[in-house]
Amino acid sequence: MNPAAQKKIGHRIKAILFDFDGTLTLPGALDFNAIKRSIACPPEMAILEYIDTIDEPARKANVNMILDRAEEEAASKSKPNEGAEELLLWLKGNGILIGVITRNAMAPVIRSLDNFNHLSIDDFDVVITREEPIQPKPSPESVLLAMERLNSDKSETLMVGDYLFDITAGNKAGVTTVLIPIPGEQRDVSGWGQDLEITRLLELRDLVDFYLPLSGGKLPNRFLHNFLTSLEIKDPSILISPGVGEDTTAIDIEDNEVLILKSDPVTFVSDAAAYYAVTVNANDIATSGAVPRWFLSTLLFPPGTTPSEIVTVMTEVRDCCRQIGITLCGGHTEITDAVTRPVVTGMVAGIVNRAGLIDKKDLSEGDQVLMTKAVSIEGTSILAREFEQQLLKNGLTRNEINAGKQFLEQISIIPEAAIAAAGKGVTAMHDITEGGLATALEELSHAGNQRITVDVDRIPIHDLTRRMCTIFGLDPLGLIGSGSLLISCSTDHVDRLIWDLEKAGIQVTIIGKVLASGHGIQAEASGREVEWPSFEADELSRLYQSASVQVPE
Repeated sequence: MNPAAQKKIGHRIKAILFDFDGTLTLPGALDFNAIKRSIACPPEMAILEYIDTIDEPARKANVNMILDRAEEEAASKSKPNEGAEELLLWLKGNGILIGVITRNAMAPVIRSLDNFNHLSIDDFDVVITREEPIQPKPSPESVLLAMERLNSDKSETLMVGDYLFDITAGNKAGVTTVLIPIPGEQRDVSGWGQDLEITRLLELRDLVDFYLPLSGGKLPNRFLHNFLTSLEIKDPSILISPGVGEDTTAIDIEDNEVLILKSDPVTFVSDAAAYYAVTVNANDIATSGAVPRWFLSTLLFPPGTTPSEIVTVMTEVRDCCRQIGITLCGGHTEITDAVTRPVVTGMVAGIVNRAGLIDKKDLSEGDQVLMTKAVSIEGTSILAREFEQQLLKNGLTRNEINAGKQFLEQISIIPEAAIAAAGKGVTAMHDITEGGLATALEELSHAGNQRITVDVDRIPIHDLTRRMCTIFGLDPLGLIGSGSLLISCSTDHVDRLIWDLEKAGIQVTIIGKVLASGHGIQAEASGREVEWPSFEADELSRLYQSASVQVPE
């Protein structure tokens, strides 16, 4: 998108206005040249503008009748444009207002929509035809009237069409204009002034998607990737640059030492937030082969919080750092109405020898993919701690819920990461956080630029986790999972790694294998290929937003 178009749109899209013939319907149904010949309209003149020049009432009425008949005949033969219904239904499903602005009469628009399978005139939030008491396109009046009826600002509105009149009307109204040229037509559109140009309607989804409100959780990787690719990292000391699946950065300092940095907030929980913040940040440091050394915290509390509550969280941060062997060396504490419950953000730094740095770019075809413990360890703990009453009402015993709460004690992956880093053949490590195992494997694939195959039947899921997820309708593969570590290891050394982990009392399972270069997960279950799930946001985030679940205060 050009910069001017970005400025016109603002930060969200509320409404999209479409031309009808040739845009929402396949082009060619209306033969404008034939209509012009039948009413003696000069070839260089537009039909409606020509009709306005006719002074004789009887002749004007006859010409209008010919035009109406031609539009009705074309409407009976018209068909939806490729992707039109799919796009419009997707827009409606995402809360985008849709409208039609046409130089046609209303009757042929309704007749054309009879040929659509899933849409009718009632599905449009506004329809502006030539029967309105305003000037038609290319005048901006129809666009302005549509925005008024939709209560949509020009910065929130798109005008989509296949002809100069559509683009001119939109530009004069100050909205963002999108041209979809008629396929195969040799027409010079370079001077029309459109902000964007697409070849098919469904391309609009990528544009609109960028301006839709997001649900809770981290920024989806498709948006993050687009931004990160725009960064220009010129500092030669940066050994691991920002990227999807890269949770840390590695900085070459001196004497073959590498500084590993990581920051992450804790937003899903109110209970034990300090422990989560310290441990989750330290986990990422460990996946690079480093030892976590220093911690800085940013603590945000809503107005009304007492000093006692704040000092309690600060004390928990201090004690957790001591437990792991990290120095709490600074941070910031603030009371602000920007948050409605405490938010703990941590930054951890660690050191590793250059030779011991584990970089996901070393992921290699043929490596075995291992997972420690089971999926959704952190998610199970959060469900038990935050939704105790709902779980009790749905059949779990208090002992089972207490057991789920104790999963918190397993969310550190530092012990298994240290064992893996000390051994041979380990090419990458990635801890499972938001989005669960499903997202973590996608991120590992992306960061290592290797496809991965997964045997779904081998993925360990604790029975308590499965039962909690069933109660809330959650998929454990998409539930936040700190406490489980993904390790890729060469085939020659995988048996020794498994032996070392099991000797330390750490459960480990081979769940997959690294394939050839590329991105994505190939999954199989019971010997057959199955679709690997994808999660726009963590399943826990979806639960918090569910109207059927009261979020704990």
